[in-house]
Amino acid sequence: MSQDTHQTSPEEGPSGFVQAVDERGAAVVAAAGKGLTPRRSAGPPKAVSRALSHPLFAWAVVAFAIAMPFINSQAYAIRISTDALIFVMLAVGLNVVVGYCGLLDLGYAAFFAIGAYTSGILATTFDWHIALTVPFVIIAAVIGGLLIGGPTLRLRSDYLAIVTLGFGEIIRITANNLDFTGGPNGIFGIPDFGNFGLRTDIATYWVTAGVVSLAVLASARLGRGRLGRAWRFVREDEDAAEAMGIHTYKIKFAAYVTGAIFGGLAGVLFAAHQTAISPMSFNFLWSALILMAVVLGGMGSTPGVVVGALVISLLPELLRGAENWRYLVFGVLLIVVMIFRPQGIWPHRVSEKPSKIEKRRAREQAKGVSA
Repeated sequence: MSQDTHQTSPEEGPSGFVQAVDERGAAVVAAAGKGLTPRRSAGPPKAVSRALSHPLFAWAVVAFAIAMPFINSQAYAIRISTDALIFVMLAVGLNVVVGYCGLLDLGYAAFFAIGAYTSGILATTFDWHIALTVPFVIIAAVIGGLLIGGPTLRLRSDYLAIVTLGFGEIIRITANNLDFTGGPNGIFGIPDFGNFGLRTDIATYWVTAGVVSLAVLASARLGRGRLGRAWRFVREDEDAAEAMGIHTYKIKFAAYVTGAIFGGLAGVLFAAHQTAISPMSFNFLWSALILMAVVLGGMGSTPGVVVGALVISLLPELLRGAENWRYLVFGVLLIVVMIFRPQGIWPHRVSEKPSKIEKRRAREQAKGVSA
């Protein structure tokens, strides 16, 4: 060290730093990690949460949907209820892509259009029953998912959103310029599923309710399964998931194709319900509204997405009395909900229930310890 370095002599007394240390008050030491984790927002009471998460509640909702024609059989009520169920089908399918796997898709209406046009062309040109077109719709949706997802799923975040948006518009513009799709006029005279001795709209509603109920239950089952956990790992941290041995590209591809199948089946229901389709029925607004339903309900939460889809599809009809102001009121209400409930109306629970195997192992370990 340099000879000019100042050193404190005993006569000068302790330095200012030492005095500050000596004069400080008693230190208040908190437990390690205390105060570092964010506080949990006050949620609903535990009894309400348990009741809503019980499987019987889901079956009660399904029973209510099936019993809707007995509650209100007016043509207007049946029509908007059918539209709402189709929208639920679309939201559940997009939830697999966005909510489970974290892939921001802004062109989901492309699969909706593929399903509707495939079903409409086979039913009108070849006089097929609308139900016989379902296997070919699934094949067309899978092919569409392969063609769109193959070159795009290696992208992430904003780049993926922009590319999927472009593909969605490509499908709509292609349908607008082809002769066998009807061009701008679309396809008319699409048959329904049959009346089964009932009113045609009620029969269509019940078929739609049955298909959508199965789709919702299948989506929830997928989310709780092994594949659903892999999707969530990829959503949380793709690099970490790949380091743990998950083939992230295949997992994302599985989510994209699964969502495409849901969208294609929703297109079949839409074509049979409307009996006419056109390119304007599958514009970007559809993709935006479906994504809004997923975010509003709670990404990754199947019951939340169902609630969000019902809100997005039915709220404009409930506000019809406001006439020209209803969309302004609709937008303000959505903004209010997103401000005060940013996690969604019914968010996904982070904690997972132990499986039956884990419960049995815990019981065996407890018996071993007690013995």
